[in-house]
Amino acid sequence: MKGFGVLLLLLAGTLAFAQAPASVGVPGISVNFGGQGDGDMSTALQILALLTILSLAPAILILMTAFTRIVIVLGFVRSALGTPNVPPNQVLIGLSLFLTLYVMGPTLDTVKSQALEPYMAKEIKFEEALQRAEPPIKNFMLNNTYESDLALFVNMGDERPTSRDEVSIWTVVPAFVISELKTAFIIGFYIFVPFLIIDLIVASALMSMGMMMLPPVVVSLPAKLLVFVLANGWATLVNAIVTGYR
Repeated sequence: MKGFGVLLLLLAGTLAFAQAPASVGVPGISVNFGGQGDGDMSTALQILALLTILSLAPAILILMTAFTRIVIVLGFVRSALGTPNVPPNQVLIGLSLFLTLYVMGPTLDTVKSQALEPYMAKEIKFEEALQRAEPPIKNFMLNNTYESDLALFVNMGDERPTSRDEVSIWTVVPAFVISELKTAFIIGFYIFVPFLIIDLIVASALMSMGMMMLPPVVVSLPAKLLVFVLANGWATLVNAIVTGYR
């Protein structure tokens, strides 16, 4: 349980650092050998634990945010258009990250204000900060999780929660991931249908004209790009993704 809370605090801290004014100084770090008490040893162990969690942070944070659905949907768009390398992976990943921060902004702001800032101001202890950081991100995942997927993992874990708040985060995370994959594949189906129709029309037209030696993709690719641009595809797609979380 602490691992998830630490990850949430790290994510909120990254957002807070990005929004901090330029006048804020960078704290110095000093390393002393031969600690003088249990306090130094406790701090060293906390730093070691944080460094260990950081190695797993990218994968876990990706699964606990909107990144999974967004990057899969954008990948489906690229495949449906028939351009496997355009946009390149760096562009898709970068766009997915920024859209994730946009979607997760209210949740991260809540974590920052309720957990990170009081902890940095030394108003609460680390354990209490972890407890405050969990509910916002947990509520976000529950609001975007299908009841059937949540019930599946609740039954497999032999849990008997009487409310949503009593479901453990270890159960919510895999249920949320499965729901995100399901939603992304449903969106992908709707994305593929119009482009598939264009491919069929182009292939039938070429065959009827006896142009069997001309690959249909040579004609269908410009047609799909033209339809996508005229329909303002990127703006429509991003709007659908973002509003799907609201």
